Amino acid sequence: MLYYFFQYLDKTLDIPGTGVFQYITFRSGLAIILSLMISTIFGKRIINFLRKQQIGETVRELGLEGQKEKAGTPTMGGLIIIFSTLIPVFLLAKLDNVYVMLLIVTTLWMGTIGFIDDYIKIFKKDKEGLKGKFKVVGQVGLGIIVGSVLYFHPGVTVRTDTATSNIFQTPGTTTIAPTPTEEKSTATTIPFFKNNEFDYAELLAWTGDGYEKYAWLIFIPVVIFIITAVSNGANLTDGIDGLAAGTSAISVLTLGIFAFVSGNIIFSNYLNIMYIPNSGEMTVYIAAFVGSLIGFLWYNTYPASVFMGDTGSLTIGGIIAVLAIAVRKELLIPVLCGIFLAENLSVVVQVAYFKYTKKKYGEGRRIFLMSPLHHHYQKKGYHESKIVTRFWIVAILLAIFSLVSLKLR
Repeated sequence: MLYYFFQYLDKTLDIPGTGVFQYITFRSGLAIILSLMISTIFGKRIINFLRKQQIGETVRELGLEGQKEKAGTPTMGGLIIIFSTLIPVFLLAKLDNVYVMLLIVTTLWMGTIGFIDDYIKIFKKDKEGLKGKFKVVGQVGLGIIVGSVLYFHPGVTVRTDTATSNIFQTPGTTTIAPTPTEEKSTATTIPFFKNNEFDYAELLAWTGDGYEKYAWLIFIPVVIFIITAVSNGANLTDGIDGLAAGTSAISVLTLGIFAFVSGNIIFSNYLNIMYIPNSGEMTVYIAAFVGSLIGFLWYNTYPASVFMGDTGSLTIGGIIAVLAIAVRKELLIPVLCGIFLAENLSVVVQVAYFKYTKKKYGEGRRIFLMSPLHHHYQKKGYHESKIVTRFWIVAILLAIFSLVSLKLR
């Protein structure tokens, strides 16, 4: 809203200084400051409200050190993340931008699913929360919405340099430069490869001419799978104080860099990456989101004063997935979100191996002392602060490795 107000002051009244709101970098800076202030200042009030309403975590007995002391700690702290992200976005972002609208829908959609799950656990005294099949239905529903919008919306395009009509002349030379053209495309980026664009539509090339118009049959299921996988990965990572919020902030900040350079024609041309018109506006949302995660960490670091609950973890995973898909970097997720992947795989491998050995030997055996992976290290005697810090370090290394993919091909 402030963006449109200052745009009016600049374009209509020509008031000096108001034009600064046209710059994404300025609004992103304001967004991260504002979200940090909201999450740290008002976060305490939300925590006190949750404590007053007796909205506390019910911890299952897992035989982990310090676990019993966490019982009763306020949960649903994901509300802090959601509010401190959306308020700066509504104030500072272009709300008619298709990418911003998708991110707002994702935040509210996944936040609602997570809230219902936490509500059932706390007020219905059901430790299982929302049934898994209903969570999946919600994730699939969001995937259909996101995939359909990104595929069919006319404002979602990429720019390729195919036509050659502009001629630039310098003394003694004549250079024919390509004319940039925007087009609908399901192209994405394969990291660490030269000429690394891959179009999902190519998977249907065997069907004959006109296969491009059926690319949504591939694209939308891929979007559904990514959103479901990443949101569940974030959910599993939220097991010890500060782990999910910290690793997510690192991943989101990295995606913010990708969004900024992909949405800037100068940087995208210099880096020789796909230019995605209007995607740079996501930087404002990302800045607000990073600020809210860091502000939440103020209260979530060990010993945590609040837990994010599924209200936060499912929302975080959904947002990261949509961001990666929007900037055409979803194939980089296994690297960038390597912590989420490891947590997910540890559970899948543990369950599969247990079932296999139980069927073969009559008793179930385990690969890890406990899954998800962070609990394995707790069982080995590591303090959770050490586990979290080391996971953060790994997340930073993965983020740097992901950024290197911009040039290392």
